[in-house]
Amino acid sequence: MKNDLRNELAVCGFAAVMALFNKNPQKIQRLYFSSDRMGELRDLCKFMAAQKRSYNKVQDESELEKLCGSVHHQGVVAMIRNPRIEPLTTDITDEWLHNKKSAMLLDRVGNANNLGAIVRSAAFFGIENIVIPIDEAQSSVTTSSYRVAQGGMEYVNIYSIKSIEKLLRAMEGKMIRVGTAVDTKNSVSKLSELKGKKPLLIILGNEEHGISKMVKSLCDELVTIPFGQNENGGQQIESLNVAQAAAVILYELVRK
Repeated sequence: MKNDLRNELAVCGFAAVMALFNKNPQKIQRLYFSSDRMGELRDLCKFMAAQKRSYNKVQDESELEKLCGSVHHQGVVAMIRNPRIEPLTTDITDEWLHNKKSAMLLDRVGNANNLGAIVRSAAFFGIENIVIPIDEAQSSVTTSSYRVAQGGMEYVNIYSIKSIEKLLRAMEGKMIRVGTAVDTKNSVSKLSELKGKKPLLIILGNEEHGISKMVKSLCDELVTIPFGQNENGGQQIESLNVAQAAAVILYELVRK
């Protein structure tokens, strides 16, 4: 939840706040917590005191809910400056290419919880870079995505682009552009064949429609996650949630 007057964003959830404290404590402007969390937040409170920043025990947990707009605050809310999503530059992509770093591109993933879950999986599997378009259909960093990421936001770089098409064309021949689609015969296991040749740019699509036709046309490869069959030999569910799919794909990407 944003506080536009103060240009702040609420970060809630114990894991998210503690990751913020351990990795980027300087970002925390104010801290609020319930009496149940006092002992676990002792070091964070000492830090806030040393920095002469406000930290407060609330009388009622409903105050935390008001601050973050969620009942899932887990007894702690930290206020940070509204995150600025850095624009992706050629210097950044050149560094990826030089160090053979793979990245993920989200093609208008609109649900904040899905974005948070993708960030969590990326952090878990060691994928440092995620690119999102500047588009109303694309979720950006929110209180919900921070909480669902369970601390992953502190270990992943999120960059913005104005044009997905421009990025994909710029990466032609430099990165292997891999799109995810349900209408291809190539299994996600194909990633093991592609690894090591060039860094990969994995493209995940919108929750409802998947990647766009334009994006498909600019991919070097399309892969899908093979589905299991029921006892009658049929497919019960057409596809996985985009965040679930991301976890499977990232596992394949890093699997030796």
